[in-house]
Amino acid sequence: MATAIYVTPPALAPPGQPDISYAPDFRKYEARREKRVKSGGLPKDIPKGLPQQLTGKLVWEGNSLAESYNWTYVLDSNQLDEIELAVKHFKSLNLPLGYVNQETFPLPQLHSELRRLSDELHNGHGFFVIRGLRVDEHSREENIIIYAGLSAHVAPKRGRQDSKFEGKPAAVTLSHIKDLSGPGRNELIGSPAYTTDKQVFHTDSGDIVSLFALETAAEGGASKLASTWRVYNEIARTRPDLIHTLTEDWDVENFAEKQYTSRPLMHYQPATESAPERVILQYARRSFVGFGALPRSPNIPPITEAQAEALDTLHFLGEKFCVDTYFQKGDIQYVNNLALFHARDGFTNAGTKQRHLLRLWLRDPENAWETPESLKQRWTQLYESVTPETEVLPLEPYIRSASNKSGRGGS
Repeated sequence: MATAIYVTPPALAPPGQPDISYAPDFRKYEARREKRVKSGGLPKDIPKGLPQQLTGKLVWEGNSLAESYNWTYVLDSNQLDEIELAVKHFKSLNLPLGYVNQETFPLPQLHSELRRLSDELHNGHGFFVIRGLRVDEHSREENIIIYAGLSAHVAPKRGRQDSKFEGKPAAVTLSHIKDLSGPGRNELIGSPAYTTDKQVFHTDSGDIVSLFALETAAEGGASKLASTWRVYNEIARTRPDLIHTLTEDWDVENFAEKQYTSRPLMHYQPATESAPERVILQYARRSFVGFGALPRSPNIPPITEAQAEALDTLHFLGEKFCVDTYFQKGDIQYVNNLALFHARDGFTNAGTKQRHLLRLWLRDPENAWETPESLKQRWTQLYESVTPETEVLPLEPYIRSASNKSGRGGS
């Protein structure tokens, strides 16, 4: 069975845009790189004040990481029993799903382990996987309760992923990542999350991105994680001019009412008394090249050749240094979205093997990194004014506004 790679036709490029699309082309990347280097005049040093190299547990390479770090936390029978009791307790309260939190989903024994894992996210290697949940023994609603409940002990704030649901204002904090393509919908889908396409390297929004596997694909769909810090080190060593490019302002398409914002993709934070120096990456390739039914707007300035090369450099170095984590049914993956970036292999569904993930954007106020100044407005949209009364955790998949041509103008 052949695994899907790129199924969706390239989005229409705006006038003046470099020859680059959502699907990275290594030959075009090499040609652009060679031409720009030969032209000369590129900065030979990184921007003043930035580190020549970053160090610590967040600097890792996928081909050797397993030798020093076991990222899979397997739940034992006692912990699974405690989770079952927590589900029963929450259901006995007869509250909407927005009320799932540490108090309504109590885990007196497992709590300390989940807090330790939160520390691993923020101060360790930047990701982990919880394994062993028995998806098939629960209803869809119960699985969402379990996911939100466990996550509340890792990072208690759930971020807004959409600001409307069924046409009404709402704080939608849970998304379904599932192939929804097909007749009548292909003309609407503007994100690979709702297709079987390969997803190139990118970050989501928020501090922590989490995925819960309700079902896996028949073939393919591996999750790929890469250390931003390892990639930074490689670019700083070999192409310091691209560190300049990444830390300068880019015009970022929002696919929303406010068409674009200008900000860097890479942010540097010097060491403080309470935190080490950090580099943070926040970007999605589709914001600069479009995807499917949502092309980059011609009303936004086109990206430059330097920016096109930087996008490809991030992707291909992500591929070089990444680790593949293969979802099993019932796995929950948690990723520091400020320190790691991620991708997904294309996949093929068949029969009952229909890949279906649930996603949360989380924040742990106790361990959270400082939010870069140019991201604070976005973080406010994500995490502020989300109340149990307005929060929605949908039971069924739908295409969220920011990925939906007909919903342009949402968040």
